[in-house]
Amino acid sequence: MFRMFLQRVGLGVITVFLVSAMIFTAVEILPGDACTAILQRDAVGQRLENCRQELGLNRPAIIRYSTWAIQVLKGDLGTSIHNGKQIADLVFERFKNTMLLATLTLMLGVPLAIGLGILTALRRDRLPDVVVSTLAIFAMTIPEFVSATLLIFIFSIWLGWVPGIVTASASAPLSSFFPGIILPVVVLTMVMTAHILRAVRSNVIEVMESDYIQMAVLKGVPYRTIILRHALPNALLPAINVIALTIAWLLGGVVVVEKVFNFPGLGHYMVDAISDRDLPVVQAIALIVATVYVGVNLAADLLGLLLNPRLRTMRTRA
Repeated sequence: MFRMFLQRVGLGVITVFLVSAMIFTAVEILPGDACTAILQRDAVGQRLENCRQELGLNRPAIIRYSTWAIQVLKGDLGTSIHNGKQIADLVFERFKNTMLLATLTLMLGVPLAIGLGILTALRRDRLPDVVVSTLAIFAMTIPEFVSATLLIFIFSIWLGWVPGIVTASASAPLSSFFPGIILPVVVLTMVMTAHILRAVRSNVIEVMESDYIQMAVLKGVPYRTIILRHALPNALLPAINVIALTIAWLLGGVVVVEKVFNFPGLGHYMVDAISDRDLPVVQAIALIVATVYVGVNLAADLLGLLLNPRLRTMRTRA
């Protein structure tokens, strides 16, 4: 198992490197650069050349990427081309905001998804299953910007219960995001709950139809004991990877939701950095998102290995 863990760590490092290289290439081939974004109509002639020389954009792309990679290995994310500030400080402000959004979504979505998944599995093909499964399919298929727009129209414009956008700045205290953060959390919770719910439902159904559960029923084991002690632990184990993917998706910053609600998180900042052709910022955010994604999935794989009853039995016999 330790060897498998090391292999996955190595693959994770390679994945992060490839993501950073792909992001660099994608931004590099876009028309224009940071100087054209800064100078705008004045981005011509000598002024444009002087700007590119000052920012080092006249160097070959491979040299700029190698220089950036070496700086990152030393723990330096560099400075923003757009405003000259330290990228680490700028990214940290947005990262804590995205963490707040993700934490609230997880606190609501994971228990709700597990509870509804168990309910629909135990009431298979009955009214609760039909209603919840139908709503889950709608939540999965409707784009986030559509559901976000509908919620803004209903709860902000029509009913006037909550703000439609977040007006606090990125450096504002976390408490200042309330109540504007409510609608973004609701949109993300809908999507996350739908994905996890379906995974939990299918796993619970599969486990409840297994031979050892049927044998426990025949032996007269109380139904509650069968569900809580035997069915759920084995049913939730395969859902760990789905939950991990959802967490990585949230921590990486959901670009559409943050942009629609003007939420100052990583996703919103990355869109702005791409518009400004601020490549060091784009690279830094992509690196953080890829690292979080790989790290969360690695933790999920390790947890799955540790909780797998077959592996526990093999270690006990050894």
